[in-house]
Amino acid sequence: LVRVYESWIPVTDGHSLYVRPTFIGTTDWLGVGPTTSALLFCILSPVGPYYPTGFKPVSLYAERSAIRAWPGGCGNRKVGGNYGPTIKPQVEAAARGYSQVLWLFGDNDQCTEVGTMNLFMFWRNEHGRDELVTPPLSDGTILPGITRRSILELARQWGEFDVVERSFTMPQVVAALKEGRVHEMFGAGTAVIVSPINKIGYDGTD
Repeated sequence: LVRVYESWIPVTDGHSLYVRPTFIGTTDWLGVGPTTSALLFCILSPVGPYYPTGFKPVSLYAERSAIRAWPGGCGNRKVGGNYGPTIKPQVEAAARGYSQVLWLFGDNDQCTEVGTMNLFMFWRNEHGRDELVTPPLSDGTILPGITRRSILELARQWGEFDVVERSFTMPQVVAALKEGRVHEMFGAGTAVIVSPINKIGYDGTD
C-alpha cells in the first residue's frame, strides 16, 4: 500500500506519511451488539508536526476532575469511546494555555497518559539510580503503541540506565522536580513521534 502511494510520502524534514488502519462494522441494521460484517481499511495522509508549535516542547494540564480510562475498561484500545470524552477537557486546557491534558487517576493522582501520547519520565529515582519510567500496560488504562515499545526496546539495548514500566504519581513528580531529580519528561505516539514536555500545570502551579 505504501509503495502504491509512494508519491505521497513527504520529503520535508519532520514530515511523514501517516498510516491509520481502521475497522468498522458494516451490518445493515442499527443497534448495540457484536457485528457480523466489518470492513478493514487504511487511511494514508501526509503529515507534518502534530502540534501548532512544531517540535517545540509542549505544556500539560494535569486533569483530575475527568477520567480518560479506568482499570478493566477499554483505555488500552484504539476506539472512538476513548476519545470523545477527552475533547471538552482538552478544549478547557487549551483555554488555560496548555498544549495537552495529562490524565490523572485515583486518589493519589497517578499519571497515566498525555492526550495523544504515552508518558515517559527520565529521572533519578528515590534510590539514586537514573531511570526511564513509563506507566505499565497491566491494568488496561494505557494504550500500547509501537513508538512506546520502540523507545523501551532501544533504551534497554543502550544499557545506560534502568528502564521500567511502573506507575508513578504527580506528588512524586513534584517532589523530584523540587529536588532536581527530573532529567526530562516527554510524550511519545504514532502521530506526535516524541514531544518534550516543558511544564505541567498541577494544583494551580506550573
